[in-house]
Amino acid sequence: MPKKVRIALDAMGGDVGASVVVPGAAIALTRHPDSEFLLFGDSKLIEAELARHPALKAASRVIHTDVAVSMHDKPSVALRRGRKVSSMWLAIDAVKKGEADVAISAGNTGALAAMARFCLRMLPGIDRPALAAIWPTIRGDSVVLDLGATIGGDAHHLVALAVMGSAMASVLFDLERPTVGLLNIGVEEVKGREEIREAAELLRAMNLPQLEYIGFVEGDGIGKGAADVIVAEGFSGNIALKAAEGTARQISEYLRSAMARTWRSRIGYLFARNAFKSLRDKMDPSKSNGSVVLGLNGIVVKSHGGTDAEGFAYAVDVGYEMVRYDLLNKINQMLNRDGSAHGSAQTAQEAVS
Repeated sequence: MPKKVRIALDAMGGDVGASVVVPGAAIALTRHPDSEFLLFGDSKLIEAELARHPALKAASRVIHTDVAVSMHDKPSVALRRGRKVSSMWLAIDAVKKGEADVAISAGNTGALAAMARFCLRMLPGIDRPALAAIWPTIRGDSVVLDLGATIGGDAHHLVALAVMGSAMASVLFDLERPTVGLLNIGVEEVKGREEIREAAELLRAMNLPQLEYIGFVEGDGIGKGAADVIVAEGFSGNIALKAAEGTARQISEYLRSAMARTWRSRIGYLFARNAFKSLRDKMDPSKSNGSVVLGLNGIVVKSHGGTDAEGFAYAVDVGYEMVRYDLLNKINQMLNRDGSAHGSAQTAQEAVS
């Protein structure tokens, strides 16, 4: 492990850029004083923010670029216009060059996944990246992936997601053998799309020592914490994430409306508003900010685009932990313990055929 955790930040990413990224990094530095930062973006904007945070300024280096990826750019456009020159690309490239241990961006998710894949390349045995996040549940936290880095995927891809998600869960939750479930429309073995049923057969046949496959999990099982790791392909995973975020906001609005109906309820709200805010934040997966782009030959963390400074600091925390606990090496070990995930899946498929 490096003596210092070197963190590359896309300072122009997200809805407001440096005005959140820099204060967020300053908060994270107080929690992780063994960090140093590379900030990529408009140096005038970054330096103006750094002037308010002298401790961060002393632990940072600013690399200027006036090119930023728009939140609305298609991945192909972002790659064409931003390759080698944008703040997002340069932050990722710092990881590739060994100048940083992790890159963090609150920018365009599709562009980040595409740039990271193009720049860092995929790990052996992994075909495509996946977005994995910590999801608050009744029994604690779970890792859920893929939340929309790519769409679709065959059974081999789902098996690879299970392996990578287990590596992340073992790092975050200190688990020797995390439980894994496949998100499906029912728990019965006959339900679901063919690739999901095939992935279930493969995981049972492989009986991997690094994870415990428990079967299918329905949508309500995510919030219940039915497994340490919930695996979904990107389309359904992203819908689940957005539905949970919307439900958290909906309940928050219901509570606010109910508490505003009478003067007594308004007084009650004044005393209980911190508890209501805590409840809303606990229910909303986006408040546990910081999704890891798994499958890359390097560590990249995606922060929510509309987060505040404290939320961005949480994303930095996630990146820091992934480096300190050697996530990349852990994934490589799991993938290669019995051969690559793809190779192991092929062997298992032959066994169940």
